[in-house]
Amino acid sequence: MWFSEYLFLERSWAKDENTLKAGIQRLKDFPRPFWLALFVEGTRFTQAKLLAAQEYATSQGLPVPRNVLIPRTKGFVSAVSHMRSFVPAIYDITVAIPKSSPSPTMLRLFKGQPSVVHVHVKRRLMKELPETDEAVAQWCKDLFVEKDKLLDKHIAEDTFSDQPLQDIGRPIKSLLVVASWACLVAYGAYNFLQWSSLLSSWKGIALSAVGLAIVTILMQIMILFSQSERSTPAKVAPGKPKNHSESSEGRRDKQQ
Repeated sequence: MWFSEYLFLERSWAKDENTLKAGIQRLKDFPRPFWLALFVEGTRFTQAKLLAAQEYATSQGLPVPRNVLIPRTKGFVSAVSHMRSFVPAIYDITVAIPKSSPSPTMLRLFKGQPSVVHVHVKRRLMKELPETDEAVAQWCKDLFVEKDKLLDKHIAEDTFSDQPLQDIGRPIKSLLVVASWACLVAYGAYNFLQWSSLLSSWKGIALSAVGLAIVTILMQIMILFSQSERSTPAKVAPGKPKNHSESSEGRRDKQQ
């Protein structure tokens, strides 16, 4: 992930603000075309987090989400503010799994089992976004209300649009990159086994088998903990009432 120029955040805006700003400034002079993925929800989607988002929306008088979480707009606003001058557009992407297809998981990926994923992409010009930070934050929130309705349509019709899909095929370049790396790794592993003579004795074979078993167990543990249900739990804290006429009971829950 370091080589892919990931920005590692700590979920503390006092620290993350400078990290995000510095990372975006590096992208300004990046020598090749790039894209920066922002997951504005700030966490993975689970039913527990959806319930927390619904409680928060109800307590604050916001549109209650049915299929999405409420976006956390600080990072998005900061990114837009620092990238306006050199990024021409935002690609608004919504992902859904058809009812007839099993959900993609790490375990299915390692088993080579396919899953169908529907992706809706809409290009939004950066120059069309509002100028002030507050307006950009509201634009993002309104966008998620649209996403919620779009996902309602997908749930009802199992599709995002009535327009025919266009098959873009599989890019040859990606296949060549994967094949090249596979050959390189296989060649390195073969030379290592020859150099170490691990497979020339029963002791070496046993050691290789134990190492393979340990790697397999560690992979299973990583797959288990990669499940969205085991991600950071939803937290709800007391919210502040908007005015004195509102009851404190209606402001009891606030999403963190």
